[in-house]
Amino acid sequence: MSKQQPPSERVFPEEGSMGTMTEEAFRRLTIGDTGLIASLGDDDAPSRHGVQLDPRTEALVRLGALVALDAPPASFRCAVEEAQRVGARQEDLLATLMAVAGLVGTPRIVSAAPRIALAAGYDVEAALE
Repeated sequence: MSKQQPPSERVFPEEGSMGTMTEEAFRRLTIGDTGLIASLGDDDAPSRHGVQLDPRTEALVRLGALVALDAPPASFRCAVEEAQRVGARQEDLLATLMAVAGLVGTPRIVSAAPRIALAAGYDVEAALE
């Protein structure tokens, strides 16, 4: 039997005490719970257990977020390296870019495409010369 955390240290209540853990997380995020929000960046946080994407999907979601933010090339390099490390192919990187295109707009796609391609080992700009 595992030792329970004291109530003040629990990220989520026990299942069934206030609904599902997922519902509780949505409630807490909606009200801006700083403890939960602070734990989101911690890949090892107990709050991530049971609600984490598989590593490949998570890496592609992070790449899509970088497109939306118009991140610098160094950020794309890190994200693409991680995505490839967990099994993403160039086609997956392109599919991610295309999936967010309608949400982020043409300027962000045009900016991100060569950055992602270069990070994946394809110099689009050199190919266009």
